[in-house]
Amino acid sequence: MGLQAIILAAGEGTRMKSAKPKVLHEVLGKPIVRWVVDAAHEAGVEDVVCVLGHGREAVEPIVAGDARVAVQVEQRGTADAVAAAVPALAGATGSLLVLSGDCPLITPQTIAALAQARDEADAGVVVLTMKVDDPTGYGRIVRDAQGQVERIVEQKDCTPEQAQICECNSGFYCFDAELLFDALGKVDTNNAQGEFYLTDVIEIARKAGRAVVAYTADAAECLGVNTRVQLAAATKIMQRRINERHMLAGVTMLDPDTVWIGPDVTIDPDVEILPQVMLAGKTHIGTGTVVGPCSRLTDTTVGRNCTIDETVAIETTIDNDVDCGPRAYLRPQTHLCDGSKAGTHVEIKKSTIGKGSKVPHLSYIGDTTMGSGVNIGAGSITCNYDGVKKWPTTIGDDSFVGSDTMMVAPVNLGAHVLVGAGSVITQDVPDYALALGRARQVVKPDRNRPVDD
Repeated sequence: MGLQAIILAAGEGTRMKSAKPKVLHEVLGKPIVRWVVDAAHEAGVEDVVCVLGHGREAVEPIVAGDARVAVQVEQRGTADAVAAAVPALAGATGSLLVLSGDCPLITPQTIAALAQARDEADAGVVVLTMKVDDPTGYGRIVRDAQGQVERIVEQKDCTPEQAQICECNSGFYCFDAELLFDALGKVDTNNAQGEFYLTDVIEIARKAGRAVVAYTADAAECLGVNTRVQLAAATKIMQRRINERHMLAGVTMLDPDTVWIGPDVTIDPDVEILPQVMLAGKTHIGTGTVVGPCSRLTDTTVGRNCTIDETVAIETTIDNDVDCGPRAYLRPQTHLCDGSKAGTHVEIKKSTIGKGSKVPHLSYIGDTTMGSGVNIGAGSITCNYDGVKKWPTTIGDDSFVGSDTMMVAPVNLGAHVLVGAGSVITQDVPDYALALGRARQVVKPDRNRPVDD
């Protein structure tokens, strides 16, 4: 039977002070519990069972795609949570991991090492431990005279001497499945919190003559998120991990502490990321591109040798040699073709800007198909909404639209069209035509001359 895991994600997380379940709070755009599920799968776990409780309706869609769900109806402790998953794992043998769903920094390498340590020692339990300067709130690892793990004592049950121990329980374990299932029936609530502690299985295993082994990990991996302060700390650690990985792969960052990159972002070598940049979702950045400063790209593909300056882009495709910004806003279904430009204070929505075409400044282009070599003058807009429905605009190759032009959709401008500045275009314009749509200028001499008293 392949490696299996139980992820405990049923807690309410009252210290988060949030209506949202704790495990749905995000680290770099990804829910906490998803970090743990993904790490388990990357470690080689074939079967994941998530134990849910508080906020189950919201959490289940986040994990159900590649994990089974068990329900802890009433939160009565960690052993009770594990017991809720037992029916889903009937017949399991060998190594069974129990992971904390509120620890997003755990790595696949540590999870795999935990399982390997149990297999090699044929242990009843392997406990993932950590050493911390301030152990407050954690269960303490109590060892016997031979240095073996004897038991885990929760904070509220510690003697003054045990409270000084700095080796702590991380909340991650690898059990012999059959031992665990048998031991769960022997756990009681004889403790300060009146709960069923999973840590009691340690003593039960020792009494059964099974080895209990400790595997120590970096404390940062085991950081649980119980407050917004801890959420920020975990996010900062993950930020540094991700940024370091990209820099080692050939990405330049002027100030990595001000760059925030999501886990699913891909970046080619020789990209430069300037300060105050956020890259999220499935964003991809091609070689030779400079991003920033002050840009935010979400689910956006950027080609090679682009300059993305102070730009917000969402679900946008940017081809090669494109200039964006500063202060450009690219909304979903925008496509900037090779060599095009979306300039200062330009907003583009659901539009294709053709090869070499330019929307340099102070313009709005919506629901538009633009050919190649087009120039849009400053302050021009496509009037795509009539108050009820959105309408399209097309602009042919090599057309020039003068400044402060309104193109009232639906409207088609042909190729090689010239539109005079300040025009309101309400009718189609054929190829090679000059279009003017503005009131005749009237000059009244002396009408502004001061009148003597």
